Amino acid sequence: MALTLALGTPGTGPPAHAAVPDTIPLKITNSSGRSEPVYVYNLGTQLSTGKQGWADANGVFHAWPAGGNPPTPAPDASITGPAAGQSTTIQVPKFSGRIYFSYGRKLDFRLTTGGLVQPAVQNPSDPNRDILFNWSEYTLNDSGLWLNSTQVDMVSAPYAVGVQRADGSTATTGHLKPGGYNGFFNALRSQQGGWGNLIQTRSDGTVLRALSPLYGLETGALPRAVMDDYINRVWQKYATTTLTVTPFTDQPGTKYSGRVSGDVMNFTNGAGAVVTTFQKPDADSVFGCHKLLDAPNDAVRGPISRTLCAGFNRSTLLTNPNQPDATSADFYKDGVTNHYARAIHAQMADGKAYAFAFDDVGNHESLVHDGSPREAYLTLDPLN
Repeated sequence: MALTLALGTPGTGPPAHAAVPDTIPLKITNSSGRSEPVYVYNLGTQLSTGKQGWADANGVFHAWPAGGNPPTPAPDASITGPAAGQSTTIQVPKFSGRIYFSYGRKLDFRLTTGGLVQPAVQNPSDPNRDILFNWSEYTLNDSGLWLNSTQVDMVSAPYAVGVQRADGSTATTGHLKPGGYNGFFNALRSQQGGWGNLIQTRSDGTVLRALSPLYGLETGALPRAVMDDYINRVWQKYATTTLTVTPFTDQPGTKYSGRVSGDVMNFTNGAGAVVTTFQKPDADSVFGCHKLLDAPNDAVRGPISRTLCAGFNRSTLLTNPNQPDATSADFYKDGVTNHYARAIHAQMADGKAYAFAFDDVGNHESLVHDGSPREAYLTLDPLN
């Protein structure tokens, strides 16, 4: 699985108040209550060189060796994590990558000729399928730290992230409500339409994770037509109504108008010129925010596509012709919606989650950022 970061655009935040050091401490606290050993990994891309590899507990970077075909075992990049009730502090370097943690067993990483093969537990033959694990995504660069708790690929062992700012204050996100972990899985089980099929369990009965609906489509856990009714209604509405997209909060005068003609939604600018078009999407495009809803890193199509993707997943396109709709009280009200995203947001203590790639539209993502971070935090929370 490719390394995918949903961290916004590193470097676009406010300028750092002081030079960001080459490494910052990451304090990992094990509040899980679980007795198994914990293993931690810091994997990603070294920003100064563009090389992929891992960082050890001291923040020293190690490039991956050449891989093979079939994939060859990667070097053991594990760091011994804290025991239950304890904390461990490691150093994280200027990096764009993931902090993995696993309970009970080390993760199995392999290297191909193209680089690292990351766990892909939607594949039943993946060697990590029966391991309880999760990961956080981060970028640390000269402009600061972006650190998130992500549910884009799956919901699994819960954790929260935090950052201590230069003034000594702390920002934290990612904690579930009391009972929220079980509440999320119970919500999926009770939702009609196959949503409970996203849940993976181990032979001993341990609930390991719920796959994202994108992987639910890939594995057959969800029917391919799961979003068709809503998509059809959206296309029908905007054949006779204009969808107005204002993609930049700091540029309220930049607006695009969308109208449907056949299977195509055309967007025009203020001068009436067509700037981009979208084919009628399918559930795969909606849940993945890709394919027919591709979002290139440009100034027009990408921002419009991000807005459409958020509106489809949150089912706000029929109720509000002015997008994005940033009011969370309006989200997930239709019977046809991303129930996975609905359920995890409902169980978060602050309502914030990264349940799909563009859940940051309107700032509803579980992300901490600071331009002059003093320390970062990762807290492993209880499953029950």
